[in-house]
Amino acid sequence: MGESHSNTSAATPTVSALILAGGAGRRAGGQDKGLLPWRGRPLVAWVYERIAAQSDEVLISCNRNREAYARIGCLAPADLREGFQGPLAGLEAARNELGGEFILLAPCDMPDLPVDLASALGQALDTHPEVQAAYASAGGDNHYLCALLRRNCLATLPSFLDAGGRAVRHWYAQIGAVSVAMDTQASQFTNLNHGTQ
Repeated sequence: MGESHSNTSAATPTVSALILAGGAGRRAGGQDKGLLPWRGRPLVAWVYERIAAQSDEVLISCNRNREAYARIGCLAPADLREGFQGPLAGLEAARNELGGEFILLAPCDMPDLPVDLASALGQALDTHPEVQAAYASAGGDNHYLCALLRRNCLATLPSFLDAGGRAVRHWYAQIGAVSVAMDTQASQFTNLNHGTQ
């Protein structure tokens, strides 16, 4: 899987990507982070471009401004749970729409993500068949939302959320995950929570 996602002989896409834009935007003063402008376009448009080149299909998880996001790409269903319960709630709502054997996650406010993110994470899953997820780490930070998941692990999400779980890292601890060091590309994992013109 780490070598390429372009094998179209499979009945379903190999890699389905989900861009997570469903939060309340607390770090952005309540603004919808994915729609903040950066270099003349919404942040999410840059993320979509980066992620689409590494996957077979892309959905955007959002709970607000759905018409604006629909102009960028296809939308996943809105969260099933009320009150902005975090990125895992967005993944839960989208899980039946994601057809790939692997699920690539990306936050909506990292417009300069590495072009080899999926392949690097895929190589880690190939190396560690016992784990269900691989996520990027760079510059001393863990980027839990820059991750590649085996589709099978999505079945555990509803029970985790029903039990009050919200933190992505706690779910990863439950299903088994490995970090992938991408320190030479640390600057590409910068969150642009305030956007820029």
